[in-house]
Amino acid sequence: MSAPTADVSVRMAWADDASAMADIQVRAWRGRYAKVLPPDVLDGLDPRVFAEQWNMALSRTKDARQRVLVALAGNGVKGFAVTGPSGDPDSDPVADAEISEFVIDPDAISNGHGSRLLQACVDTMRQDRFSRGTVWLNATDDSVRTFLVAAGWSTDGAHRELDLDGDGTVRVRQIRLHTDITADE
Repeated sequence: MSAPTADVSVRMAWADDASAMADIQVRAWRGRYAKVLPPDVLDGLDPRVFAEQWNMALSRTKDARQRVLVALAGNGVKGFAVTGPSGDPDSDPVADAEISEFVIDPDAISNGHGSRLLQACVDTMRQDRFSRGTVWLNATDDSVRTFLVAAGWSTDGAHRELDLDGDGTVRVRQIRLHTDITADE
C-alpha cells in the first residue's frame, strides 16, 4: 500500500484567483510592513481593491514573459509570485528576469509552498530563456532573505530606497538578491 501524497501544486494564475490572492497579499503585507508603514496605511489596505487590480492584471498581460504563478493546496491559493523581465536600469533585458512579487499566506508559511513556488519561478524564468533571476526585498526582512540564501540566492550589492508617500516621510530600504538560473548541464 502506498502512502498518500499531498495535493499541492503550482500553476499559472487565473482571473478567478484574484480574490484569494488579494486576501493573502493584504494579510501578508500587514505583517511584512508592520515596522515600516504607519498603522493607518496598513489598516487602509482593502482586499477588494487589490482583487480588482489582480483581476485586471490577470486578464491582460503587457509582456508575454510576464507570469503570475499561484501555489495551491487542493484548490486553495496559498501564495503567489510574479515573474518577468527585470526593470532595473543595470539589467540585461534579454538575460535578467525578476520576481517582482513573492507572497505566501501567513497561515501557510513553513508548509513547503514557498519552496515549490520559488522553484516554479526559476523554471518559468528559465523557460522564458532568462539566465539570471533577481528579487528586491526589504533590507530588514531577515526571514525572506534567509529563505532565499538557503535556496542559492545571494546579494549582489545593489540597494535602493523607495519613497512611498513622495514626501520622504515613509521610506523603505531594499536590497537585491540574484541567482544564476541557467540549467545544470
